[in-house]
Amino acid sequence: MGELIARWRDAARGAGATDPAGVDRAGARLLAGWREPHRHYHTLTHLTAVLDVVDGHATLARRPDLVRLAAWCHDAVYDPRAGGDANERASAALADRLLADAGLPAGAVAEVRRLVLLTAGHAVTGDDPDGALLCDADLAVLADPPPAYDRYAAAVRREYAHVPDPDFRAGRARVLESLLALPRLYRLPTLHSRWETPARTNLTRELATLHP
Repeated sequence: MGELIARWRDAARGAGATDPAGVDRAGARLLAGWREPHRHYHTLTHLTAVLDVVDGHATLARRPDLVRLAAWCHDAVYDPRAGGDANERASAALADRLLADAGLPAGAVAEVRRLVLLTAGHAVTGDDPDGALLCDADLAVLADPPPAYDRYAAAVRREYAHVPDPDFRAGRARVLESLLALPRLYRLPTLHSRWETPARTNLTRELATLHP
């Protein structure tokens, strides 16, 4: 946990935060969110995996520290009962408050908010390497080997244990179909070349199990 919060502090300072106490308050609030007991996939393990991808490809981003902050904030609010993009909008609003409290410049706060909102649909357009890196990192799990992918899918199902199976199957199928409909799951060429095919294979395989 200490190493993780150190990564938060480094990213916040690198992005221009001027209030160390506010940085620590924000980090504590974010950690508390990621550790909520109803989470099974959207946990600190997912956060760490996203940060690792961002760190590993930081040279591809224009402002990698803002991408790191967006990674911390992108699932900071996660309520499986919320509909549509409510979680992403709530996470973006929380990022606004926490980062402003940490003394980040207004432009940096606005950019983190924009990046967080991109994770609602993972549709990155134009010349946006920072958005591409965040969204590619968020979707990295889709390209995992089949056993790891299946553990991810099972963890998502546990997060939606309150949803009856027929309804879950229909909703999950819509999510998978929307991902498969993207022109590219991964926008950065280095990640696209490695991950696109295994990810689409996993998604198609899971989708086949959801139809009667």
